[in-house]
Amino acid sequence: MANPAADDVPKPGEWPVDPQDDVAVSKDRIWIDGCFDFSHHGHAGAMLQARRLGKELVVGVHSDQDILDNKGPTVMTLEERVSAVDACRWSTSSVPHAPYVTSLPWISHYGCHYVVHGDDITSDSSGEDCYRFVKAANRFLVVKRTPGISTTDLVGRMLLCTKNHFIKSLIRTLSGHDGPGNQEERSSAAKEMGQRIRDYASDETGLQPGPLVLSYTEPGCTPEASMASPDVGPYATIVDGVLPKPGQRIVYVDGGFDLFSSGHIEFLRQVVKTEEALARKSGWYDDNPARKERLAASNNDYGPAYIVAGIHDDEVINHWKGVNYPIMSIFERGLCVLQCRYINSVIFSAPFTPSKAYLTNLPFGAPHAVYHGPTTFMPLTYDPYVAAKDMGIYQEIGNHEFQNVNAGEIVQRILRSRQMYEDRQKKKGEKAAGEEAVQRREHMEKEAAALEKERAVNR
Repeated sequence: MANPAADDVPKPGEWPVDPQDDVAVSKDRIWIDGCFDFSHHGHAGAMLQARRLGKELVVGVHSDQDILDNKGPTVMTLEERVSAVDACRWSTSSVPHAPYVTSLPWISHYGCHYVVHGDDITSDSSGEDCYRFVKAANRFLVVKRTPGISTTDLVGRMLLCTKNHFIKSLIRTLSGHDGPGNQEERSSAAKEMGQRIRDYASDETGLQPGPLVLSYTEPGCTPEASMASPDVGPYATIVDGVLPKPGQRIVYVDGGFDLFSSGHIEFLRQVVKTEEALARKSGWYDDNPARKERLAASNNDYGPAYIVAGIHDDEVINHWKGVNYPIMSIFERGLCVLQCRYINSVIFSAPFTPSKAYLTNLPFGAPHAVYHGPTTFMPLTYDPYVAAKDMGIYQEIGNHEFQNVNAGEIVQRILRSRQMYEDRQKKKGEKAAGEEAVQRREHMEKEAAALEKERAVNR
């Protein structure tokens, strides 16, 4: 059986990314491909499992047009989807414009022997298996699909305005005390959630310890209490990870990170770049005794900054943004942040306002810098970063190409092209949102926008 994709094999010099010459095929180099629309933790889970099967992971990303022709419209552009793939800790490199039907010449060109995909079936526009050619060549491996999360599921939450994904207390859910079902079901779900956090808190190999994962208990239990508490709550370690190394600056960032996307990713990347530029000026990368000491102590050099990401609770975000934000629960948002190569530690349930007491009592010590980006997603009535400014450690990341890509923008994209996404939902067998439900969503979004304007006036 001929491979129709063979006719589309690029000539030398025409491959979408280097190398342009064929790479020697290795079983240690794994290929995975997909749409990767929304960088949700299901995609990251597939990449993690694939990375564990080899030493390098090449990620093929389909074009917007190929996805439209075979599956339906994408929410995110190709550039936004590639940005998300490149930010995943377990991705070695990405290949945009990878064919929708996985092509043996393509994977062989980039030196990959095996192709990995989840245990669900993916078909092209003619209804045929997208992996039929690599399966016939015995170069196909199957990994488990991550349950409970998909792009289709997230689109459904937006269109139907549901809130049943909210988690009141992550730490109680992880202990089996909170959540749906009976005690046995809650305990089973807690065990699975805890294991997933441990899996995602791994290094670039997916096999060794990576980010340190903590949770924070805010004094008081209301969103308002998160605004300006002078007290410090306790920390709990969820996963032991790699601690700051000698000489590293402690850098703190926080946010909702809802529908973790290129806007969040580019902000985090710019934080790392800014810290690297500061380190370069201070001689961090020079061939000096300090660098030789680092190399002698750890065999490999390490970056100049240790990035700690605080993630806010669902209730706190909903208090400020309304509707059914966050679209992702704190567990889902935390996994998205955990898989990102630009962070070193995650603090679940971080306070909305990082007070001086909170910052100075971080387990790593007071941060050298607190960064905030050019986002306007949260309609606030006050400045949450007064303490960081008073301490002289507040820094802002300026405008960037993805600065307007946030949860609100993504929801608006869905609403603007609702009929196409409705058709896509129906093809997936998911419940479609009726006209009344969509009108309710649009009305709630208008109310939220009006509240944002009111708060801006009163600020």
